[in-house]
Amino acid sequence: MLRASYSLLLVVALFAFLAQVARAADAPQLSGAYQVMHKTDLGAQARIQLRLHLTNRAARNFHIQRVTLWGFSHPDRGGSQACSIVVPAGASVDATQEFTIRRAEYDLWRRGARPRLVLEVLAPSGHNTTEVVRLDRISSGKAD
Repeated sequence: MLRASYSLLLVVALFAFLAQVARAADAPQLSGAYQVMHKTDLGAQARIQLRLHLTNRAARNFHIQRVTLWGFSHPDRGGSQACSIVVPAGASVDATQEFTIRRAEYDLWRRGARPRLVLEVLAPSGHNTTEVVRLDRISSGKAD
């Protein structure tokens, strides 16, 4: 009876461990947050300067070559910027990027919508891949 209970406890512990490992594997390798540093109204558009905070949970570095700020339907013409950002394995970096987006899109952010970044990343194979990061807002402590 004791041996059967011990075996059952071992199976349950193993199942719990494997479930936790599976959830960790599903977690995104890159996560990010943004803070609006400066905004200039341009009629129906807005030029915004964002401070991006990117966190790499992967075991490899991410070499980002292009950042596209993606709205809810498609990226805006001024929403893509060439860059050179390296996010080391297991670390975070801050970068500042400037984008021109529709003002209506910016207003959605102010109401809680979360923008996405589509990152063009140089893969270890030498080819470019893409990573999508949904950004959380960093509160600046002042009204936008």
